[in-house]
Amino acid sequence: MIKAVRSFNRAVTQRVGALNEHYLGRSRPLGEARVLWEIGERGCDVRLLRARLDLDSGYLSRLLRSLEGAGLTALTPSDDDRRVRNVRLTKRGGAELAMLDQRSDALAKSMLSTLAPAQQERLVTAMAEVDRLLTASAVEISQVDPDQSDARLCLSAYYAELDRRFPAGFDAATGDSLEPGEMRPPAGLLLVATLGKTAVGCGVLRFHSEGWAEIKRLWVDGSVRGLGLGRRLLGELETPGCATREPHGSPGHEQVAS
Repeated sequence: MIKAVRSFNRAVTQRVGALNEHYLGRSRPLGEARVLWEIGERGCDVRLLRARLDLDSGYLSRLLRSLEGAGLTALTPSDDDRRVRNVRLTKRGGAELAMLDQRSDALAKSMLSTLAPAQQERLVTAMAEVDRLLTASAVEISQVDPDQSDARLCLSAYYAELDRRFPAGFDAATGDSLEPGEMRPPAGLLLVATLGKTAVGCGVLRFHSEGWAEIKRLWVDGSVRGLGLGRRLLGELETPGCATREPHGSPGHEQVAS
């Protein structure tokens, strides 16, 4: 299976021209082109751009300097917070993005043009499935402290969804509440699933003195449903070694689960 995955990776990178320093016949590699696509016509917060692309800050800075030096982008402080930098496309950058879109469309058409209609459908369907499975494979699950930011976000989203689903709404204060201490060893534990830097799911295991445990607060964000994440979280919580995990993050420390 590993051999097949590596073969697929080589075939894709070669077919899309990812190794070419002049991607799509332009004067820049794929990395810079990808940054232009992510900036888009509306511009982007540099921190958000780094999170979207999951790039090292130093590498992204080099890419942005190169694009700015070519007159394609401009960095400006945010109007709301002068410490935050926004990057936007210049007029020349907008024209370059339009050209990249045009040539990217042409590359996609070239992949389909030599195939019969039935083969085209198979290829597009297979690509969509690969996209979903690669997304699923990128989700990571870690034990975190309930006071960690991602944990709070997931638990809030869980309660908010119950409130939307129940005809009369849902009041967390009147339900089976869980105090933070009940989600920390030895009383319990909390798992959080992350995709990149975004929390997308959670589950709680609460231990009882009689020697049994119950699963609580199992939630998956709507954006990643259908990827099997709920089953994966449930499986992690049911794993005998789950209770021996080392938690990531602690009260007063903001840390993304990884």
